[in-house]
Amino acid sequence: MRTPVIPPERWLLPGLLMAAPLVAVAVCLVFGGGVDARVVVVAAALPPLGAAWVALIYHREVRTAAAYLNRLTEAPGTAADPGPDEGDGIAHDLMARIARLDRANASRTHQLATRVEINEAILEALPDPLVLIGGERRVRHANQAARNLFGDRMIDVDLTLSLRHPEVVGAVDAVLGGSASRTVEFPLPGPVECIYQARIKPFRHRPPGTTSAVDTQPAPSMVLLSLHDITTIKRSEQSRADFVANASHELRTPLATLIGFIETLRGPARDDQPARERFLGIMHDQSTRMARLVDDLLSLSRIELDEHTRPTGRVDVVRSVGAAVAAFELKAAARKVRLRVAATDDLPMVLGDADQLSQVMHNLISNGIKYTHEQTEVTVTIQLTDATAVGGTLPPVPAVAGVAGRRPPRPAPQMISIAVTDQGEGIARTHLPRLTERFYRVDPARSRALGGTGLGLAIVKHILNRHRGRLTIESEVGRGSTFTVWLPVAP
Repeated sequence: MRTPVIPPERWLLPGLLMAAPLVAVAVCLVFGGGVDARVVVVAAALPPLGAAWVALIYHREVRTAAAYLNRLTEAPGTAADPGPDEGDGIAHDLMARIARLDRANASRTHQLATRVEINEAILEALPDPLVLIGGERRVRHANQAARNLFGDRMIDVDLTLSLRHPEVVGAVDAVLGGSASRTVEFPLPGPVECIYQARIKPFRHRPPGTTSAVDTQPAPSMVLLSLHDITTIKRSEQSRADFVANASHELRTPLATLIGFIETLRGPARDDQPARERFLGIMHDQSTRMARLVDDLLSLSRIELDEHTRPTGRVDVVRSVGAAVAAFELKAAARKVRLRVAATDDLPMVLGDADQLSQVMHNLISNGIKYTHEQTEVTVTIQLTDATAVGGTLPPVPAVAGVAGRRPPRPAPQMISIAVTDQGEGIARTHLPRLTERFYRVDPARSRALGGTGLGLAIVKHILNRHRGRLTIESEVGRGSTFTVWLPVAP
């Protein structure tokens, strides 16, 4: 690298001034034969003048470089090579080199900032909650998924203020104390219980200039907590077990009936035409009931798998109810039942899955037609209300139960209520809490005779759980029943 120098022409006059005493003495000795005192005095005054000149040159160069540095300090990364009129010699070379260093540093800073932004964007986009925990269990960082789950106020506070599950907290303390990575499965209660797998790993800083993340300290200063939602996997396993148990229990009776009639038709009733026709009719009814039962079980299993995932679509409830009423007009006419819809004007949309909400409407209207008296009316009433009508316990975004430091209560959200009212025999109050259980029937014989599988209200309950809605039932023996669905209004 070339050493900065002042141009030689800048040294000429100061050099002559500093060499003047020697030149004057030499001239006096050669030409005058002696040294004149006045010449010596004048010559002795010239070197300080030359030294002052040199100091002035350096002072001006330093001032020029300092002014350049001040400009860079105020606006780093904007350095340009100095112009021809911006100093010369040392100052010019020094400013040029500073400009190159400034541009190189700005380029590295930009690359590092870009890399940090990319890493931040990746962490924020991860679907799984990710939390970085430091000493004393203080949360240092949390990505968007974690903040959505536990709230924005979890940063810089103790982890237990957001997540109080003892096994997870114990695993975090153990890893902070120097233990190996831990994996914990735990339930997170809420409107729909979710099951998470927590993975706790030590987070060791990689010192600059090293290629491995080995830390010489016995215990890490931070741990990384990642949560993986395994609700679908667990529900899938449970659904398979439930399906086998329910199918084996509920299909046993119709299968035994079919087997008995087949044996009868192959034996004593082989040539009995009237008996064969009657038995075939019963066999057709039983096989149709089994088909409905299998369809309902499969539908319930599919709904349970997605129950923890809230739908994001927008559904016009009035249109959905109108389609369901139109589909049951013939069935209602066959039982001499009138269907009537009463809806207020300008009702807003609701958040939901259109197909599943249509299934809710079909199940409730079908039940109303089945259990109302003939020559009566089934009324569907749709109106806008708020959550205080059902106790104010339906937040638009479910609060995380079992978590400390809950968020302040929100105002009651607006909701759409769909009430299906029949004029049947009614249901005794003791049966109401169990109506949404699988295969629970108030009158099993009548339910089977009307083609019911005992799963309709269970399906309705699980669909509404997914939609963060509610089903309320009001009934009076001898006067009929009202089944009301409550759904949050779409924002």
